[in-house]
Amino acid sequence: MTGSTHDSFDFRRQRAIGIAGIAVASLLALGIWLGIDYLVSPLPGMDSLGARMLLTLKCCCVAVLFCLVTGVEAVAHERLTSPAFDPLVGFETRRLRVNQRYLQNTVEQIIVFAVSLFGLAAYSPDGSAMRAVVATTVVWIVGRAAFWIGYHRSAALRGLGAPGMAVSMIVLLYVVSRFGLEIAGVAGAIVPVAVFFAVEAVLFWGTRPVDDA
Repeated sequence: MTGSTHDSFDFRRQRAIGIAGIAVASLLALGIWLGIDYLVSPLPGMDSLGARMLLTLKCCCVAVLFCLVTGVEAVAHERLTSPAFDPLVGFETRRLRVNQRYLQNTVEQIIVFAVSLFGLAAYSPDGSAMRAVVATTVVWIVGRAAFWIGYHRSAALRGLGAPGMAVSMIVLLYVVSRFGLEIAGVAGAIVPVAVFFAVEAVLFWGTRPVDDA
């Protein structure tokens, strides 16, 4: 078996594992989200926009503490106790590389998460609706943890954290659709979502590997 054939086979195997992980994690994430949204008691004192924004800020603080700060700490602790103390010497363990990638990925995703969460709170008029904000926060945090733990097991298993990013995107699409409905009716609600999926399609097809042959 040639090296290129083996690499192709390994990629397909890893991708299959990743897709299976995403499917299982998505079902679990959906169960968590629905469980919180339907079973938790309505949150009190959420009738004013200010109160809803304050709760959302608190949710973001929890997410930053448990997802971003822990990533910073993981990298910092290993640098403190290894030759990686000097980043310029190029010393890296696999654990450190994974933690650095987790940290970078979390920095990127937390922006999407926070924006989507505040948008969702703006369209959640009462304590019952605000349960969706809490549910989204919990799913995102659990998704980050699953991504981190899975990545340390294998690259394919980082797909366990995919529902975290997915829930942020779904919420953003909901917020943009609601905003479009306000300013342009049904067409305003549909067009931004359709354009987004068109861009996704272009990115999907445009980033396919190109054979050198």
